[in-house]
Amino acid sequence: MKKLIWICLIGGVSNYCTAQKYTARVFVLSEKALAANKSKIDNKDALIMPAYKQLLKDADKALKFGPVSVMGKKHLPPSGDRHDYMSLAPYFWPDPAKPDGLPYIRKDGQTTPEVKEYLDKEYMPKLCESVFTLALSYYFSGEKVYADHAAKLMKVWFLDTATRMNPNLEFAQAIKGVNTGRGAGMIDSRHFVKLIDAIGLLSASKSWTKTDQEGMQKWFHDFLQWMQTSKNGRDEMAAKNNHGAWYDAQRLSMALFIDSADLAKKVVANSLIRLDKQMDEQGNFPLEMERTISLHYTVFALNAFLAISEMSAHSGADISQQVTPSGKSLKKAIDVLVPYLSGNKKWDGPQIKEYNQEESLPLLLAAYKNYDCKACLAIIKSVGKDYNQSARVHLLTDIAF
Repeated sequence: MKKLIWICLIGGVSNYCTAQKYTARVFVLSEKALAANKSKIDNKDALIMPAYKQLLKDADKALKFGPVSVMGKKHLPPSGDRHDYMSLAPYFWPDPAKPDGLPYIRKDGQTTPEVKEYLDKEYMPKLCESVFTLALSYYFSGEKVYADHAAKLMKVWFLDTATRMNPNLEFAQAIKGVNTGRGAGMIDSRHFVKLIDAIGLLSASKSWTKTDQEGMQKWFHDFLQWMQTSKNGRDEMAAKNNHGAWYDAQRLSMALFIDSADLAKKVVANSLIRLDKQMDEQGNFPLEMERTISLHYTVFALNAFLAISEMSAHSGADISQQVTPSGKSLKKAIDVLVPYLSGNKKWDGPQIKEYNQEESLPLLLAAYKNYDCKACLAIIKSVGKDYNQSARVHLLTDIAF
């Protein structure tokens, strides 16, 4: 159940504590772990203080970010409305055999530098990450300056009439010479899952008002409506690879955020059907194995399903231990994948880039928590400096390592 969090605020030269019924309304993150770590920080626990101090350094940097908006992009969307989000498909390049390069051709796993010309795609993930860092810092420290900037960033991007993003992705991941946007572009908004948890970390802040909360719920209600009724949204719903899993992760996060219990239950049920279809009998994801960076995409897909699993507990239907009619389960996928992540087995799929082990962290932590995967904990411990005592992961979990 929810716990009371006592937030100490420092004002001027005098210290005072304000008791508040502060419950972080988070869905992927563990409120229990956050509350436990908040208590450790308040008690100056030496084991967690390095991570806390590093978080505050990151938050101080985030204070210098933005505000940014969709109005800052160079290229005007096909709609003529600069408020519409716009991006290019990352793996499509000009055709050297054509004078104008059109239509663009696919080079899987190779990102065209042209995507950086479309600032919406650059800004949105940075915005979500900055808001998350600031909100987390506010939650643990009670420092108003972090909540102030987090709120400002979100108001400019989502709420202010002059700068807000329209709640759609009609023109996301366009392929020049082929289309002006596509369903696959919805992968751009997967960062909203983290943003929604960030909003829940601001619940005690006067910087984030009831009007702000209602405005964001309205925005996500409208975005959810668009993604479930538009052609692009329906195309992504039908995706049979990681895109479909991230589509459901986004839908579930938004459904929980706007208090749509019926939709949340439907999404959770659909995710199990999706898992049953996307995984083969050996516990692999064949469509991810076809990619040129197949280990990355296997982990990417599984991270989406695990995010859904974490959120599913809030829908009243925890799927972490469930097995589909054909014997598929998240545990099976993890059991198959972990030996490759540990190095005990050599990855036998295409991987044209070096794999970044940091991508495995959400998966490994969830696997240890839900399935007592001791090999997962060993991998986390062995990775090296990125997961030392100053790493943020120590603030997000109650797992000791």
